Amino acid sequence: MTVHDKATTSLSRRSLLKAGAGLAIGAYIARGGKVFAQAPAAPAYNIAPNTFVIIKPDNTVTVLCKGIEFGQGQWTGMATLVAEELDADWSQMRADHAPSNPALYKNLAFGLQGTGGSTAIANSFIQMRQVGAAARQLLVAAAAESWKVPASEITVENGILKHASGKQGQFGEFADKAMAMPVPTDPKLKDPSNFKLIGKEGVVKRLDSADKTDGKALYTVDIHEPDMLTVVIARSPKFGGTVQSFDASAAKAVAGVVDVRQVPTGIAVYARGFWPAKTARDALKIVWDDSKAETRGSAQLLSEFRALSKTPGKVVKAEGDFEGSMAKGGRVVEVEYVFPYLVHAAMEPLSAYLKWDGDTVHARYGCQFPTPDHTAISKVLGLPMEKVKIDVLLAGGSFGRRAQQTTHQAIELAEVAKAIGPGKSIKLMWTREDDMRGGYYRPYSIHRMRGSVRDGKIEAWSDTIVSQSIMKGSFFEAVMFKDGLDPTSYEGSNEIPYDVANFKMDMHQVDVGVPVLWWRSVGHTHTGYAVEAFVDELLEAAGKDPVEGRIELMSRKPRHVGVLKAVAELADWKNYKVPDGRARGVAVVESFNTFVAQVVELSIGADGPKVHKVWCAVDCGVAVNPDIIRAQMEGGIGFGLGHILYAEQTLDAGRPVNGNFDTYRSLRINEMPEIEVVVVKSTEKPTGVGEPGVPPLGPAVANAMAKLGVARPRQLPIVPGASA
Repeated sequence: MTVHDKATTSLSRRSLLKAGAGLAIGAYIARGGKVFAQAPAAPAYNIAPNTFVIIKPDNTVTVLCKGIEFGQGQWTGMATLVAEELDADWSQMRADHAPSNPALYKNLAFGLQGTGGSTAIANSFIQMRQVGAAARQLLVAAAAESWKVPASEITVENGILKHASGKQGQFGEFADKAMAMPVPTDPKLKDPSNFKLIGKEGVVKRLDSADKTDGKALYTVDIHEPDMLTVVIARSPKFGGTVQSFDASAAKAVAGVVDVRQVPTGIAVYARGFWPAKTARDALKIVWDDSKAETRGSAQLLSEFRALSKTPGKVVKAEGDFEGSMAKGGRVVEVEYVFPYLVHAAMEPLSAYLKWDGDTVHARYGCQFPTPDHTAISKVLGLPMEKVKIDVLLAGGSFGRRAQQTTHQAIELAEVAKAIGPGKSIKLMWTREDDMRGGYYRPYSIHRMRGSVRDGKIEAWSDTIVSQSIMKGSFFEAVMFKDGLDPTSYEGSNEIPYDVANFKMDMHQVDVGVPVLWWRSVGHTHTGYAVEAFVDELLEAAGKDPVEGRIELMSRKPRHVGVLKAVAELADWKNYKVPDGRARGVAVVESFNTFVAQVVELSIGADGPKVHKVWCAVDCGVAVNPDIIRAQMEGGIGFGLGHILYAEQTLDAGRPVNGNFDTYRSLRINEMPEIEVVVVKSTEKPTGVGEPGVPPLGPAVANAMAKLGVARPRQLPIVPGASA
């Protein structure tokens, strides 16, 4: 076991690591001080408690989480898994971020350290339980040796070790001795019937809420180091534009400005504080070279995408004989769904801190993908990986924005440090306008759907998609592309849950100069809408009930059927009398191996739809924290509703138009519907809940609108041009 080293740990910023005593099961530095130690031998992945858990003399247990906490409840989830097997009392539990170290903290779902794809609990469920069980076994062994009794006679409950002789003690008393013992390689896990925390409601409280409520929580924007320089960058107003020339004389005259330098992404202003940096940036005179910039506006893109959608694309999946079936006649339904660029609009815009002394680097920020960011910073500054240290901080939301396939924030952070030279603390800040006009949006997409209904049965279905690739040109392309296409662009459209004999799904993958990124629920954010709105239209043509009709078509999808039946029961779909002037719609979507069905009740007013209530059923396997699952469903519903109703980023001759919440409309508090959630009991392995609450909301709204005789929305947002 490695011993906690205060001199080299990258978490020395935390007071919990300042004490040298205790079971330092948080020491991730290898012998000799190297950051990239090999994970302990034995299992296929690291379960050594000395990597993930710190037990201090005061009996607190701190779990180091390999993923970032940005509101989704990961700290609480990881701590729950450890505490369950450790038999700790919940009041003992704490959490913090692990540093960047892929050898120890890789995400088992995709092999590098990072958070995404709703994989946090899914990839850690067994691993973190084994960590807790191993730590428990070590503490019991230490107590047995101290008391001179067999370890088999010691019990652990609520953080207390006990023996029939009357001896008892707390974790902190045995931490030092436990630290010197061999780490178990195959610790025994509890039978689920004995769980006291996992799956229980009202027992576990979130670990991050108190500090976020009283202001103690540390975000990047809170960093204020002596002599720190705040940096803002003037970037081209068009994607792909570059600096032709600039005049910084007025900017340099602003009090507090230290320097102005050109960097690859624009002109960087360095100042002693944000306001002088922002003021000076506004004073810059820049001539931009737009010769390689994207100059198309939203209307032109729509026209081009629409024309493409009417031609055959590259076939992703084909079953039966679609064209032959269509030629047989029947009721033909053809529709088009248009999805705009969307901003992530997290409450905390991007920011990052870095200190480079010429030989080593210490970065601190809400880093969602530490491994690629670590590599990027090392490359820009020409340093070996072990000379770069990244501390992951809390972040105020992400929704995909911080999971950057291009590592552009890390690169830009290193570049601004490089431009001014070593020996300075740098905090790079993006303003809200920088964030909203800075690209990395949900891709602009069109679905053209065609289908036929004969004798009350859906006989044919086709979906032609036109969209950009998120992963093209990034390091993900080599490992994730399939037959030259980005599967995140069509996921959910190629494997629909419905039994349709004649099926075709094809795609046009287009290049646009607007940088795009995964957005909460990635491809499912538009494919879920297209599939669920379209099946509703076909069922309507077939004269089928939206719930019963779906169930008839899902003979091979028991978990889809399970959540659909659960939400129908929750909403009393068959017997509930919908109030006059209202209607209900339903949708069911599987995303990230989690199944969610939603029923929406709404009315239509002068300002568009008013959603009064949403019923939601979710099957995410074993429910580790039911309260957090409900919170994520509620948050996903609110997030999805605001964007479906109001949100879009429009382009005017290549320039992003909307720069703040006055024009990029979000859901208001009085517009938040009543929500009722049921978590379906399951013994399947746990899956994620951060994203799957979003996709069904949009089509459920659209389908409810159609029941009121209002045209089912074909182009989003539903209320275009809405402003705050």
